[in-house]
Amino acid sequence: MPRILGIETSCDETAAAVVEDGRRVLANVVLSQVPVHRLYGGVVPELASREHLRGIVPVVRQALEQAGPLRWADLDAIAVTCGPGLAGALLVGLTYAKALALAARLPLLGIHHLEGHLHAVLLEQRRNDRPDPPLPAVALVVSGGHTQLYRVERPNGVFTYRLLGQTRDDAAGEAYDKVAKLLALGYPGGPLLDRLAGLGDAGAVAFGRIRLKGNPLDFSFSGLKTAVLRHVQTHPGLQAGIADRRAAIAALGRAPTLDDWRAHCDQPTLDLIASFQAAVVADLTQRALAAVDDAADAAPIASLWVTGGVAANSALRRSLQAQAERQGLELFAPALALCTDNAAMIATAAFPHFERQEWADASLAAAAQLPLGMNIAS
Repeated sequence: MPRILGIETSCDETAAAVVEDGRRVLANVVLSQVPVHRLYGGVVPELASREHLRGIVPVVRQALEQAGPLRWADLDAIAVTCGPGLAGALLVGLTYAKALALAARLPLLGIHHLEGHLHAVLLEQRRNDRPDPPLPAVALVVSGGHTQLYRVERPNGVFTYRLLGQTRDDAAGEAYDKVAKLLALGYPGGPLLDRLAGLGDAGAVAFGRIRLKGNPLDFSFSGLKTAVLRHVQTHPGLQAGIADRRAAIAALGRAPTLDDWRAHCDQPTLDLIASFQAAVVADLTQRALAAVDDAADAAPIASLWVTGGVAANSALRRSLQAQAERQGLELFAPALALCTDNAAMIATAAFPHFERQEWADASLAAAAQLPLGMNIAS
C-alpha cells in the first residue's frame, strides 16, 4: 500500500504526517505556534516563517519515527501544501519538501490547502472503515482564513470542486479572533468564545441577519464584528470589564484556565459572546442550507460537509446537524483533531493525484492566493 508523507506549513502550525493508502494514519504530528503569537493577539507572518524554520526538521523526523520508524525508502511520495496561505510560511514547507524529494528520489505532489480540508472529511470516514460520503455534496470550509461553500463531485473518478459562495471580507474564524481580542479574551479566540457562549443568553443582543447584495451564498462578517465594537462603545460597563479583565489576566503570571476567564467575565459580557456566536452560526447554517437548495438544480445533493478549524465549534455542529436532519441529509465532519490545520489531510488529498501521477517539478511555487480547482501540478 502506498505511503505518502504530507507536509503542511500554510499558517501557524508546522505539521507532518504519514498516511497509508489514503485511509490509515500512521503518524500525524502538529507543532503549534499559538504560544508565540498569543503575545500579539494574532498570527505575525514573519514570526510564523521563523518558527516553521525551527520546527520543520524535527517535526518530519518525529512523523517518520512514529510511523514505523520508517526510512525514506519506505515512502512512495511527498505531498506539500503550496497554497493558499502565508507566502513565507508556505515557502518553508515547500522548499524542504522539494529538497527531501530530490535527495530521496521520491515524486513530489503540490496540494491545495482547502482540498486538504475537504479530504479530512473523507479521511474521517475511511480511518473508521466507513464508506465515503455520498456525492454530490455541499461542503462548508470555515476557518480563521477561509469561509467558502463548494459543490463536491467525482465524475469519472476525479474530484471536482465548484465554488458556490465565499466571504467578501473577514473569515468566520477571523471574526471570532478579533472579537476575542476586543473583549480582552486572548488568542486564539474561537475555542474560548465557544465555551463561554454556553453561559450567556444568545438573545440578549439583537444583531440581526447579515444581508448582502449579489450572490446570496456569499458571506460577510466585518459588519457583525463592527456591531460588537459599537455595542461595547455604548456600554461603559463592558468597557470597564475589558480593562479589569486585561489587568487581572496579566497579573496571573501563567496561562489562564477556563475558570479564570469565567471568573473575570460578567453576565453582560457572556450575553454578548453568546449573541455574537448565535449570529455567526445562524448565518453559516442558513447559507450552507441555501447552497444545498441552490445546488440541487444540477443534481440532488446527497450530503452536507463541514470542515476547517471553525468546524470544531460545538454550536455550529449542532445547528448544521439539526438543519441537515430536517432536510433528510447526513452531516459529515472530521474529528476535532482533523479540523484544524494538519498534514494528514494533505497526504490524504494527495492520493488521487498520486494515482494519476500528477507529479510536480522544481518549478512548483508557493501561492498565497490560489483558487481551488486550478492546476497546481507544476
